Amino acid sequence: MLKLYHHPMSAASRYVRLLLGEYAERCELIEERPWERRRAFLAMNPAATLPVMIEDDGPAIVGGIIAGEYLDETRGVFMRDKRLMPEKPAERAEVRRLTEWFVDKLDQEVTRYLVRERVFKLDMPKGEGGGAPDASAIRAARANFKHHFRYLGWLTENRDWLAGPRMSQADLAAAAVISILDYLGEVQWDDEPAAKDWYSRMKSRPSFRPLLTERVRGVPPVQHYADLDF
Repeated sequence: MLKLYHHPMSAASRYVRLLLGEYAERCELIEERPWERRRAFLAMNPAATLPVMIEDDGPAIVGGIIAGEYLDETRGVFMRDKRLMPEKPAERAEVRRLTEWFVDKLDQEVTRYLVRERVFKLDMPKGEGGGAPDASAIRAARANFKHHFRYLGWLTENRDWLAGPRMSQADLAAAAVISILDYLGEVQWDDEPAAKDWYSRMKSRPSFRPLLTERVRGVPPVQHYADLDF
């Protein structure tokens, strides 16, 4: 049985949850507030980052990209045409590049700042960093997102799916991060129609349904968040 220590507003956690959904894997979800630095959680992951996945009381599998590779090696290779990684090494390299771009680069430059300032600080005690949002951090994240969103628009205009002709882990990685930004109302969809069409396809998948029904206390989503047709 898989266990996933996650937070609903963690992009890497959402990525792993989408992978699990695509592979129809049951998983026990355990919500973790990483800023609390629980001793038991630190024993699994001293970095106190999310997600952490454990299978059958085995060792901790730390990080969304690493968990994604693990799921491909233990599930994906047996899924044939439903595998979320291509067969050719060069094509797999492109999937991995884009997966890292969205789960790591976009999250580090945009999502984690907006989530921290607009969501996490509501729950964090002042001694742990809670308090009023930092307007300068929000402005910087929004400025950074414009460049990432244009890149997403280019990918969706020029390819059937982000990494090529078939949906892959790269699409799930991007959709996981974008779903958080969309929840917070940070995405101006009319600016990139091709990206809007791609995201509509992604959030129409059964693996997306649990994400679309979740709500964060004190932070309601934008009105169109769960609307498959925007």
